[in-house]
Amino acid sequence: MGYSFKAPLKQIIDEVYNFSKCKKKRIYLVGGAIRDGLLSRIKYNPDLDFCLKKGAINFSRQLSQRIKSGFVILDKQRAVCRLVKRIKDKCFTLDFMDFRGKTIQEDLFHRDFTINALAVALDDYYTKGLKNSIIDPYGGLRDLEARAIRVVNKKSFDDDPLRILRAFSHACLLGFKIQKDTLKLIRRKAKKLLNVSFERIRDELFKILEAPYAYHYLIQLERLKILRLIIPEIEIMRNVKQGPYHHLDVLRHSFETLKQLESLIEQLKDKKEIQDYLNEIISSERRRRGLIKLGALLHDIGKPQARFKQDGKTKFYGHERIGLEFIERIAKRLKLSNIELDSLGKMVLWHLRPGYLADNENITPRAIFRFFRDTAQEALSILLLSLADQRATQGPLTTKESCIQHERVVFDLINQYFKRQKEKKLKPLINGNDLIRRFNLQPSPLIGKILKETQELQAIGKLKNKKQALELAERMIREEKK
Repeated sequence: MGYSFKAPLKQIIDEVYNFSKCKKKRIYLVGGAIRDGLLSRIKYNPDLDFCLKKGAINFSRQLSQRIKSGFVILDKQRAVCRLVKRIKDKCFTLDFMDFRGKTIQEDLFHRDFTINALAVALDDYYTKGLKNSIIDPYGGLRDLEARAIRVVNKKSFDDDPLRILRAFSHACLLGFKIQKDTLKLIRRKAKKLLNVSFERIRDELFKILEAPYAYHYLIQLERLKILRLIIPEIEIMRNVKQGPYHHLDVLRHSFETLKQLESLIEQLKDKKEIQDYLNEIISSERRRRGLIKLGALLHDIGKPQARFKQDGKTKFYGHERIGLEFIERIAKRLKLSNIELDSLGKMVLWHLRPGYLADNENITPRAIFRFFRDTAQEALSILLLSLADQRATQGPLTTKESCIQHERVVFDLINQYFKRQKEKKLKPLINGNDLIRRFNLQPSPLIGKILKETQELQAIGKLKNKKQALELAERMIREEKK
């Protein structure tokens, strides 16, 4: 393990230490920053937790004025406050609080996991170095070496049930394993998670989803009956059998799609354009990478309600539109933004479209235009989801030839997606005002219909100028009057 803090993190710690000397306060750095420092793990936007015996609010308020940072009190009763300091392109979050107990050891007893129950007095750090100044009363260093997630005390999940999910997000992000006794405690305390706000649950869930191997940890959450507490709708997918193109029921297929998506993302790790797309922040600190994985898990959630038999065959007509209704409910519960709801909705609604295109021997330019028009910014998410969905579909009627065709078409569409992103957008040949003036039309759905048609034909090269667009509009108006 490493034993140092790198710049600019050390610069922030230096400022806190120098101010603490002026104020004659003994300040402790605790938790995640020490853990990450020992693991040589660098966070893009670091967060630091500090504590002192008492006076955290006054100390940090004065510190914020000195380092010119933002300041907010998070919990006045527990004396918890936060400073936010931006240095170049990095944003540092500094949390300060009074001891929870009489000593630093008692404070650490109330922390979540042993690997976070580490502390360093800043004056000791600057005289002895990090390695020789770590306070570790509960075996955190041992568990770091063993790569284990272990609660500090048996009341940990009673104090804050969100720690149940945090055990998995920590394990997922660090590549650690949750220790057996901690897993048993999680199983016993799982329902306490229902007392936690969904904003907090959402944030921990997305930490898991955005990690490289979310599948493994989400499967654990499903087996422990925890995932259904967060997304109870997944239960309706359990044991719903599918047709002969599938080898798994709907729920297991959904998890397999997530697994295949993560394998695909790993396969495409050197494709910078794709990775930049996945790393795009959609809302708050949540990235598209996590949202598309949630889409993979939920893409077939409408199937149970759509399932019916026809001529002895199992069919799911319209399941994508039914799924959209479920997505709206789930997004509302998880407090997702409108942008996230729209993105997730498009993934579920249009996830079959690439497969329909791949079923055609010759795909028309108009069909391709309509796909990119309807899916908009989510086109790439839907194409990646379609590949994962196909790879998770290995029933007796699924042929090698159809899989090869599907992959060929979808990868071609991915290339087209990036090509279209670089192209200059066409200026419309006509607009609504042109139609109103030229044909004395009143505002109506017909105007939208004409503009949509001219846009399509312009995009595929069938209309070249305004005159041709107006001639088409005239024909459409005559046809409408018949």
